[in-house]
Amino acid sequence: MLRVLLAGGGTSGHINPAVAIWEIIKKNNPDAEVCFAGTPTGIEATIVRGLGYRFEEIDVHGFQRSISWTNIKRNVQAAKCLMFAGSRAKKIINDFRPNLVIGTGGYVSGPIVRAAAKMKIKTAIHEQNAYPGVTTRILSKKVDKVMLTVIEAKEYLEGEIDYAVTGLPVRAAFSAKDKAEAKRELGFAEDEICILSTGGSLGAQVLNENVAELLKWEQKSGAKINHIHSYGTYKGYSDFVEKLEADGVTVEGNPRFIIKDYVNMPLCMAAADLVISRCGANSLTELEALGRASVLIPSPNVAGNHQYHNGMVLHNAGAGIVIEEKNLTPELLISTVSGLCEDRKELERLSENAHRLYIPDTDERIYNALYQLIKEIQG
Repeated sequence: MLRVLLAGGGTSGHINPAVAIWEIIKKNNPDAEVCFAGTPTGIEATIVRGLGYRFEEIDVHGFQRSISWTNIKRNVQAAKCLMFAGSRAKKIINDFRPNLVIGTGGYVSGPIVRAAAKMKIKTAIHEQNAYPGVTTRILSKKVDKVMLTVIEAKEYLEGEIDYAVTGLPVRAAFSAKDKAEAKRELGFAEDEICILSTGGSLGAQVLNENVAELLKWEQKSGAKINHIHSYGTYKGYSDFVEKLEADGVTVEGNPRFIIKDYVNMPLCMAAADLVISRCGANSLTELEALGRASVLIPSPNVAGNHQYHNGMVLHNAGAGIVIEEKNLTPELLISTVSGLCEDRKELERLSENAHRLYIPDTDERIYNALYQLIKEIQG
């Protein structure tokens, strides 16, 4: 029987692909069994347990590179966790007895996949970003199969590796509605521009500040633009709407604005003609799947500046416009957005180029990448 152990977490960008990979394996191997490994307080614990899957805890933390008393304390704790991570990983493996172990990123993948490889268990990893993290770069030399979302990631991996470009799975909800249907459901006219802006589920202060000025411009200009903005669930942004209203932006009762902490992202992205976003791998794959023009503002506060590399894949393909955070100003954002809204052909060009980047057969590619390992396991 196929027994699969998946390790990944820290962000939904690591755990969602793990769940998707398991669903692909299960579809093709109905009698397979699964166990997930992740940190006890990470988002992976909530997601996996909520789905009813077996979940084993392993406490692993990343090391902070900038120097401060807080980070020194965090690094001491991270070092303590690392001392016990290897033995905990072996215990999880010995208890579950997997014959296939897959890592999908995050610090938790390291000790689990490394221990499995040493124990001669079949191993694979999936890298979501165009610039692979440290964990992927180390593990790529030890595992049996490396799955990449984009080919650009390969140039950062050293040595001979067995790899496949698979793309990244996208939730079915993102293909549930077409643009016209989504606009109608949100109360917007089909022939008017709809903008979606988001800094992710928690939000991003820089995006919120600049989008606030963009909303003010949209209202003042009288342009026929509908705008959805998700300012995030982080408690520090709870007064975002109040501040907008105080600054003269009408939110309540305004049929053109939907301003909330959290929105139905599949519905809102389906309605959008233009998306203003960070550059997480999942978000960009969703843009590609739907074929949406984008203004991309990568977060500089991530390992290896990987969001910049993610965004530049679209930028270089003429599928999006990257504005680095250090260069972002309200004036630049307004001029970029207004220019796109006035040039429907350019919006269409960006959208078409984005969709050309999408890999529609990702599920098949992922299973094909794993098939040889599964075949060897099953004899």
